[in-house]
Amino acid sequence: MLERVHLEILAAVKKYGTLTQAASALHLSQSALSHSIKKLEGHIGTAIWQKEGRLLRLTDAGHRVLILSERVLPQFEHTELLLSHVAKGEIGSLRIGMECHPCYQWLLKVITPYLAKWSGVDIDVKQAFQFGGLGALYNYEIDMLVTPDPLFKPELNYIPVFNYEHRLVVSNSHDLAQKAFIEAKDLSEETLFTYPVEPERLDIFSQFLHPAKCTVKKHKLIETTEIMLQMVAAKRGVCALPGWLVDDYTNHLPVTSVQIGEKGIQKDIYLGIRKGEDEVPYLQDFINIAKRTS
Repeated sequence: MLERVHLEILAAVKKYGTLTQAASALHLSQSALSHSIKKLEGHIGTAIWQKEGRLLRLTDAGHRVLILSERVLPQFEHTELLLSHVAKGEIGSLRIGMECHPCYQWLLKVITPYLAKWSGVDIDVKQAFQFGGLGALYNYEIDMLVTPDPLFKPELNYIPVFNYEHRLVVSNSHDLAQKAFIEAKDLSEETLFTYPVEPERLDIFSQFLHPAKCTVKKHKLIETTEIMLQMVAAKRGVCALPGWLVDDYTNHLPVTSVQIGEKGIQKDIYLGIRKGEDEVPYLQDFINIAKRTS
């Protein structure tokens, strides 16, 4: 049966010209090298080479094996190098699920220096999971989940990377824009725009309105941040977003943010990964860069 060692022997014989030198280069004894070729010749039923003094002349069968070695051995060597990098965590693919739609702009600031440092790692951001990525993480559809609302499970690790304040966004001309902070009753006649997430997972409901036994006049769902803020700027309603995100829009939209409640709503952005994978170097470095990019 033709094996990799046979390809290596033929390549070494061509390069060095004699069995002695070929055996030395392959760290084999000359007898072991000869025995390996004789075994192959017995299997295929024809000679691989013929001796002419100290030199060897390849037969037609030997030339065919040599041609194969020149094509296949470089692929073996390249694949082994890649596997070595994978084992060291120096190469791979990082699939990131977004459960925090406003965090996309922040994520871009993390990805830019990361890609410059990890040239062997490809990144794919999957926004299809922006409103429910836990199952995708469990099912190995993604490798990391960006979320402000971690559902802690024994099989997962959630690493906090930065904190922020969740704030109410209103038009500059709205009456609430002048308040130091809003109370739950202030929203009783308002239209509230939110992402399409169940109210139980929305902080404006779970941490503010529901504890005060209050609600809003209307609750409308909008998928994109830009449209949501355009609606607020047009005085169609209000919304609740991370303060750092609103700050990015205040220069070109007539909107402002107000503290929610007397104490405010403080949040963290987490990176969720499967346990046991937090020591993979290229995953760990992504987390480190994320922590530095607030």
